Amino acid sequence: MKYSTVIFDLDGTLADTLADIARLMNRTLRSRGWPEHSTDAYRKFVGDGVHKLVERAIPADQQTRIEEVVANYLPLLTEEGAESAALYPGIDAMLDALTKRGVAMAVLSNKPHDATKAAVAKLMGRWKFALVHGQIAGEPPKPDPMVALRMAKQLNVTPSRIVFVGDSNVDMELANNAGFIAVGAGWGFRGEQELRAHGAAHVIHEPMELMGVMEG
Repeated sequence: MKYSTVIFDLDGTLADTLADIARLMNRTLRSRGWPEHSTDAYRKFVGDGVHKLVERAIPADQQTRIEEVVANYLPLLTEEGAESAALYPGIDAMLDALTKRGVAMAVLSNKPHDATKAAVAKLMGRWKFALVHGQIAGEPPKPDPMVALRMAKQLNVTPSRIVFVGDSNVDMELANNAGFIAVGAGWGFRGEQELRAHGAAHVIHEPMELMGVMEG
């Protein structure tokens, strides 16, 4: 394999979690008597971390309450954030193929850390991920490369041998900022146009296409 390691985004890349994200945020909004949003609207709300999600979802005149809403939303996301989620078609076969070829796999998400770990354990517990990392307070979210480069050191691999697979502008920018190979998941929340506009070296439309990228 030309590339030894692949790091995945989670939401919109490995798993379709949009319905759970929308359901739990709408429950939080409803409990305060605030307007809810369609599930589809959350495609543009997610990707930059939970604080940005809350900022975009709550009314403009309630922005001073972001921290309060985040504190209420986080336990829901950790406990129920993958309740109805499922892997995208073909992800299981792709993970099997990567494992068979000895490719090291990891996850880096802007979803809160505990919720990221819970979702990976529930949906992908039968595969080995060398590292699973979500957003932790005090650490910069993607597209800042700090955490990604720390993961590269922990995995003992140079950035140029790492492929990063994600579905959003944030993911493509992160990959380029870190010196990884940016691969867009064309089946995800955002679509090919956004991925290419933000630096995707490749856009794949079926998970097994990743094997060709890994082989170079």
